[in-house]
Amino acid sequence: MESKEAYYYRALYRVAKTINSTLDTRELLTAVARSAAQALGAKACSLMLLTPDRRELCHTAAYGLSDWYVRKGPLVVDLSMAEALRGIPVAVLDAGKDLRVQYREQAVREGIASILCAPLFMWGEVIGVIRVYTSEPREFDAEDIEFVEAVANLGAIALQNAQRYEEVKANYQRARQELLELHATWREERSPEALAGEAGEQNRD
Repeated sequence: MESKEAYYYRALYRVAKTINSTLDTRELLTAVARSAAQALGAKACSLMLLTPDRRELCHTAAYGLSDWYVRKGPLVVDLSMAEALRGIPVAVLDAGKDLRVQYREQAVREGIASILCAPLFMWGEVIGVIRVYTSEPREFDAEDIEFVEAVANLGAIALQNAQRYEEVKANYQRARQELLELHATWREERSPEALAGEAGEQNRD
């Protein structure tokens, strides 16, 4: 029988393979959420990124959650598993009663029993979190937490790559536009009319 460690190792390989197949940010993060939920046998998973002022978390990608739950309201950093944004994984056994869960009633209505939340790091700074939701009460062990942290790291690396790709693409488009404008100017300057005008001025001289 395959060990839990070996199972998670293979699952991480699948996650890496999946996220390397696209550079579209939303598609990439959704793939990470789906892969994490499926590997853990969980109900759902979401990735949330911090707003620029670092006061709220925004659902950026989700798998297995209803639209109304995703849009239930702003997630205030100080009220929603704040330890994760200090780099510490958070495991919640009873989402309906734990005061670290901001929307407890909504979690119960969504069918969420337990939550595992881990930070997303980019360049040494927490930029958001990944959350795994189960429909049955679950005590997450060290291997579960380590796996989710590894998935979060892979997701952050993939996000960096996607952002760099977008920057390179934007720079390429800008350079291409400048070249096209330069070429258009050159063609105008070398048009028969422009050349005839230059010849006429030279003859007058």
